[in-house]
Parts: sequence; structure tokens; C-alpha cells
Amino acid sequence: MSAKNLELLKKHSPYISGLAIFIIYIFTLAPGIVQIDSGELVTVQTTASIAHPTGYPLFTIIGYLFLLLPLPFTKIYSANLLAAFWCSAGVMLFIKSLQLLLTNISRPVLPEKKVKMKKQQPVTAKNEDGKYLILISAIVGGLLLGLSKTFWVQSTSVEVYSLQIFLFSLIVFTTLKAFYSDKNKYMDWIFVAISFGLGFSNHMTTMLIIPFSAILFFTKEKFNLSLIKKLGVLLSVLILTIALFYLYLPLRASSNPTLNWGNPINFENFIRHVTGKQYQVWLFASMDAAKKQLGYYFQNLPAEFAYTGLIIFLFGLVELFKCLKKIFWTILVTLILSIGYAINYDIVDIDSYFLASYFMISLFISFGLKLIFKLAKQKNIDSKYLLITALVIVIISLAVNFSKVDQSDQHTFEDYTKALINSTEKNSIIFSYQWDYFVSASYYFQQVENFRKDAIIIDKELLRRSWYYNQLKRNHPAVIKNLKADIDNFLTALEPFERDENFDPAKLELYYRTIMTKLISENYQGRNYYIGFELFQNEMQRGEFNLPEGFQIVPHLFLFKVVKGNEYVSAPDPDFKIRFPKNPNKYNEFIYNAVCTMLVYRANYELMFNKKERAKLYLDKIRNDFSKYMIQQELLAKVYN
Repeated sequence: MSAKNLELLKKHSPYISGLAIFIIYIFTLAPGIVQIDSGELVTVQTTASIAHPTGYPLFTIIGYLFLLLPLPFTKIYSANLLAAFWCSAGVMLFIKSLQLLLTNISRPVLPEKKVKMKKQQPVTAKNEDGKYLILISAIVGGLLLGLSKTFWVQSTSVEVYSLQIFLFSLIVFTTLKAFYSDKNKYMDWIFVAISFGLGFSNHMTTMLIIPFSAILFFTKEKFNLSLIKKLGVLLSVLILTIALFYLYLPLRASSNPTLNWGNPINFENFIRHVTGKQYQVWLFASMDAAKKQLGYYFQNLPAEFAYTGLIIFLFGLVELFKCLKKIFWTILVTLILSIGYAINYDIVDIDSYFLASYFMISLFISFGLKLIFKLAKQKNIDSKYLLITALVIVIISLAVNFSKVDQSDQHTFEDYTKALINSTEKNSIIFSYQWDYFVSASYYFQQVENFRKDAIIIDKELLRRSWYYNQLKRNHPAVIKNLKADIDNFLTALEPFERDENFDPAKLELYYRTIMTKLISENYQGRNYYIGFELFQNEMQRGEFNLPEGFQIVPHLFLFKVVKGNEYVSAPDPDFKIRFPKNPNKYNEFIYNAVCTMLVYRANYELMFNKKERAKLYLDKIRNDFSKYMIQQELLAKVYN
């Protein structure tokens, strides 16, 4: 390859690679709503509302502007498409970062000294080989990061972490560009400060990459009075950028939007929201929790990079330590600190908090690739075989992780949410805390697609938060109209708890349970009331949630219906259809088992009234559509014999 073509390919390879991986992402993109926060986040973006802590103002503002475009897709598909774009753009920037690192691997960086540039060397075959190795090492290193499991899965559906991936890449790129800049200018590091400001305006995991930029900054800059002034300027730019975006929260809260999580309208609510105070209980919970998360991290790490990536990572450790110890220690320290912080967050969906560490591992991988290719070149292996090897490495990662991240046939949460709501009568109340499965999704279908807006869905766990009553008052004032005194008592008892002051837990729990019970008694005359099966299996069994006197529940279809008396209560036929993906995740499996459990409950209820044919109807649904679910033989005998 000629020197001119090589330079041309180097210039355009990040963009070509970004486009290529974007096309791959399209094949695994979710067509609609997925689990956990997907429904809430796309609703926030579409309606310019306020998301759960820490609010994610940058994510919300950009998403809102993007969804204003007249795209020929549903809002949820468009939001998912934006996630794929952010991740592919992140890969593009990361490859540019790798090119910077690999190109400057042997170049000294002297604080505030002019680097005497060597006379331009003539183009030789050896120089071309070196540039070629850098080119393919950077491309393959970037693609391996983009095809790693946790990174890739962020591209499949709307999430704040997809934008965070792009911002991680932006921070790494601007830092390296400033570090290797010949001219020691404010502007180079100001771009880094702005990048950090954007990062913190999206997600607080931005702090995990601070060591990378800080070490390189102090490595290049000489400590003197000028440095203190420069730090002052950079911190001012950082704070101003963050403040500019977080102003969105109180300004938008003042208009009381449909989804107004935390109601950050005043300073107290604002600080509580942006610091994620309600989640801090899971941060630095215990040493046992940290050990569990650390074990999980290392258990999953080989599969993240399709096993081959981790082997290449070991080569990278050796190569970088030998060639550039300052960069080696910078990346290694950032890697260790990012893992050390993340493992102290005791949550189930911890994977996204390891993304910063995967960026650092991928930097090592790129150097490992360069070493492997260099050794191969020393053995006089033809360049075309190196290219084939590079393609094989990428294809292995693609093949190993494709099925793990593929959400292209994910329709379960849309089908379940719509079928569940449609099983209830008009203006019904649904009381549940299945946030990950249908409550979050219901925000999107009701507020964006205007599906069954008459149904009132109340989240049992959010009733513990003061801001939620403001949202209920705004969206469903009639539902809580007769509970004003009880809500006032609860909010008064809750105030010291939310302020970390002394509070009476017994009184707080009493008022909370009173509200749950009175939501039924005060609304029963005008509305049908349903509760999720999880409340029956958990809170009701433990005595934490009681029905008003004279009431009972009967299994309906997906929910339990609250009724008075002991007479037979009819339920809809099970003519719903829920699609499950080829490779179901644990959230799909929960819905699968939940639906079958409720159908079994309903079949037993029908038998109590000697309605064997009706019982058979519900069991037939399981046998035809949910064949993996094991029905008790005793029940089968009663119905089919």
C-alpha cells in the first residue's frame, strides 16, 4: 500500500469503522420497549420530563430535540436508534484515540519545554509497515470494544449509558489530544473540561475516568503558579458546563410535567435528586457486597471480550509497560480505581458501571494487537495474513456476543404491558411494583402512544416518596382526593427521613400502610381495583399490606381483582398473545412464569365454582403457548379427567 493511500485510510478509518459497527448494531436493535427503565426514559425524552435520579439532563435534552425530527419510525424505535448512533460514534472516537496513542508511543512529553522535532524521515518500507500495524491495531482495538458484550448491549435500546459511552470516548480523545499537543495551550485542556462537564451532565460514572485525565494532566504540566491559575479556569469551565445543563431540572419541574421524578423545584429537592440520595443506601454497603460484585466482574470479564480479547490484553500489558511506562501506569491506575469504585455499588444491574474499566482494558488490547502483529511481521508474515487475522479476531467477538445482546425480536414487554392493561375495565386502578416489566413501559404507551390513558397505574414503591404524591395530584387528582389527611400525616412523618433527621419508623410505616389500604376503600365505588400478583405473594403474605375489611381478591387474568363478597367473579378469556425472543433474558422469564402462575390461579378459582370448562380454557393456554411451564399433575387430573 502506498504511503498516500495509507494516510488516507488512516484519516477515514475511524469513520468507516463507526459506520460499519452502526450497521451491525441495527441488526440487534430492539424494535420497541425493553426491560427496566426503557419506557420511562423514552417518555422523558419525548415529553421533556424529568427522569429518575440523577435526572440526566443532557440525555433528556438531546433526546427531546432528536425525537422532534420527522422520522418515519415510532418514538421508541427512534430513541433506540439514537442509542446505536451514540455507541457507534463512541467507537469512532475511540479509534481516533488509539491512533493518537499508538502513533505517539515513543514520543517524549516534556513539561513546558519545546520538543525538538526530528527531521522528516524518508518513507521506507519499514515506516510503512509501522503505520500499517498502527492502523489495523487501532481499528481492531476499537471494534473489539464496540463488540464487547456490555458495550454492545447499550446500543440495542434507549439508555443513558449509550450517550455515556460516547462521552467516555470524548473525554479519552480530548485528554490524549491535549497531552500530545505540541503547543501547551489553555484551549486543549478546556475542551477536556467541557467534555467532563458534558459527562457529569449525563451520568455520575464520569468520575470513574477522572484518574486517566488527571494523571496525564499533571504529567505534562509543571507545578507552579501558572498551573494553579489554569486549574482554576478549568474547574470554572467544568462547573459552568454542569450548571448550564442541570438548570433544566428546576426550570422544567416548575411547569409540573407528566413525569416529574423528585420534583426538583427547590434547592432541597434538587440536591436530593442530582446526588441520587435514594440510591446511596446501596453504595459502599458492605465488604461482602463488594466481594460479590468483584467476583461477578472477573467471572464475566473473559466473555465480555469473547475470551480472545483478554489474551490480547495480557500482551498489551507487556508491550505498554516496555514502551511507555507513564501511559501504562495511567491506564492501570484508572482501571483499578474504576473497578474498585463500581464493585461497591450493591445493585443487580451493575454491568454498566464497569464500562469505564472496559475502556481501559481496550486501550491495553490495542497495544497487545500491535505487539502480536509486530512479532508476526518480524517473522516475515505477509500483510494480507495480518489483515485476515485481524478480521478473524473481530468475527470471533461478533459471533460470540451477537446472540447474547440481540434484541431484534424483543416484543415481550410491549405485549405484556398492553395485554395486562387491556385485561382491566375502563378507568381501573392497577396497584403494582413491577417496574422492570410493565410499570415503566406503561409510561411510554400511555403518555406517548396514548394507549389506554384511562387506566391509572400506581407504583407501590414510589408511594414511599414525597414527590410521587405531587405527580399523582397532577395526573390523577380524583384518586387521592379523599386521602388528603392521611397523605399529609405520611408526608409530615416522611420529611425528617428524607432529610436524614430523626424519624419514627413505626409511625411512618403505619401511615404508609394506611394509604395503601385506603386507596382501595376510597376508590372502590367508582373504579375497579387491581393489584399485582407480587403484592399477593410478598406483602400480603407477610402482613405488610391489608385489604379493607370486607374485601378480598380473586385471580383475574394477569392481576388480582379486589372485590366484595364471595360470589363468582368472571374474567376475560385468555386470548392474548405474548411474543418471547429466541434467547430470553431473566426479565422475559419472569413474565413467562408470572403469566403462567396467574393462569393457574385462575384455573383453581374456576374449579372452586365447578366451572371445569373455564378452568380448562386457562390451562389450555399454558399448554399451547407456554409449554415449558410445568403444571401440577393434581390440577391436570382435576381438569382433564
